[in-house]
Amino acid sequence: MLRAHTRRRAGARCLHEHPCQQGRIERREFHPRLQYHPAADHQPGDVYEIKDWDGTVRGAVKEVPHTYACVGLMNEHQVAVGETTFDGRMELENPEGLLHYWILMQLALQRSKTAREAIEVIGGLVEEYGYRSTGESISIADKTEAWLMEIIGPGPGGAGANWVALRIPDGYVSCTANRARIGTFPLNDPGRCLYSKNVISFAVDKGYYDPASGKPFSFRDAYCPESPQRLLYCETRVWSIFRRAAPSKTFSPDYHRGAEGAEPYPLWIKPDAKLSVQDVMALMRDHYEVTPYDMTQGVDAGPFCSPNRWRPMTWAVDSVEYSWERPISTQQTGFSFVSQSRSRLPDAIGGIYWYGVDDTYTTCYAPLYAGIQALPESFTAGSLRAFSWDSAWWVFNFVANFANVRYSLMIEDIKAVQRKLEGDLFALQPAVERTALDLYKSNPELAAAYLTDYSVGRAEDVVAKWRELGEFLITKYNDGYVQESPGRPEERGYSDAWLKRVLESKPDAFKLKKWKQEQPETVLPF
Repeated sequence: MLRAHTRRRAGARCLHEHPCQQGRIERREFHPRLQYHPAADHQPGDVYEIKDWDGTVRGAVKEVPHTYACVGLMNEHQVAVGETTFDGRMELENPEGLLHYWILMQLALQRSKTAREAIEVIGGLVEEYGYRSTGESISIADKTEAWLMEIIGPGPGGAGANWVALRIPDGYVSCTANRARIGTFPLNDPGRCLYSKNVISFAVDKGYYDPASGKPFSFRDAYCPESPQRLLYCETRVWSIFRRAAPSKTFSPDYHRGAEGAEPYPLWIKPDAKLSVQDVMALMRDHYEVTPYDMTQGVDAGPFCSPNRWRPMTWAVDSVEYSWERPISTQQTGFSFVSQSRSRLPDAIGGIYWYGVDDTYTTCYAPLYAGIQALPESFTAGSLRAFSWDSAWWVFNFVANFANVRYSLMIEDIKAVQRKLEGDLFALQPAVERTALDLYKSNPELAAAYLTDYSVGRAEDVVAKWRELGEFLITKYNDGYVQESPGRPEERGYSDAWLKRVLESKPDAFKLKKWKQEQPETVLPF
């Protein structure tokens, strides 16, 4: 299952982009620090404390006898979870609920061996303890299945949550991007659809759905109705994933442009060809290049074709409201990942959490195997309050931010290093896994140690290479010059297209004026 924070089925692969500065979470600072939770046994009466962002304990959840090890958002059984916030109907947020979506994801991973179990864990927990977040699309993949679960609260003081989960058909691609995507769903097919008992009746009571209309119930229409901003901000990303996964098919832009009567995009499609991990990474690197919405083109891209648009997304001029495009790759990303789950290998080797920080377009994914027992230190360090070369997040942010000085040139240097590092990692993967499998057959603990050393070492090497890249860029692109070789700075000005736009706005400001040279007075001799 592929989503626009994204998950894909076929040996289940998932990519998730944390919406660290989108929607309601935009008010909070977010510096991603990768976490490892070891497996643990618990005694009767043990609890899992639920804390606010500032560390205040809000309540507790009863522990289960055994919890599973987790690397980031993948557990030791190759179950991976990702999400995207859709908000939906804000009046349904329940501040009295105990469980925020992020806690639910962690608890589901610690308590589930399959994607279906994770859905049941989430449903059971919100029923018992209450759901605190706004609307969420949660994608869950394991070794054989991928599911999309969409959930929203009951409003202040309400019990449980309203949710539905659909299994993505084998060989298909689905994606979601900050908007609920599940429309109609089967009511009597538990093999591929699960839902809360009151998901329809609650909508009827609230006036979100009228059974007398003759229309089938749609979760999306009831709990996350259309608006011009939602279509532009969310559905354009869905459209772009689909057009690239299946270029032989035609997906009209009319729906994401808000054309009256345009049909919504399907929940899933069959891609033209089976997608590899590299394909999924590529799909998540997208600014709508070579389409009418290409963010690297036009005066809004500036003189060096930058796809980045600074917040706020919406703005007004002369009382008319406008909105920038919202691409799949965005500079506000905290982290992203592609998860790879494979039933043909032992869990410790079959699961890989390909992890990257900052913008998907300028990050480099490093493989962290499901069976590792330690994390690369640079991915666990750092704070937004102080820059540090010891923090992977700051290293990647430095490169991405400095590239805005001269994006069209620097992005080529960045992509070259990205291709080299990721290419080497994929080339090494078969040999690494053969060695790990040989070790696993005789000594699983030694295999875990080997994979830990490999994962940690490769990830730290990626960060080191990115530090070198940052130092290279600031040396090569200094004070407006481009230095291809030491001591030989070159002048590389603006493109003709951009200079023409400058002259359109200021036609005479920069023109060199010609003047008549005064002729010296001729003096005739006597």
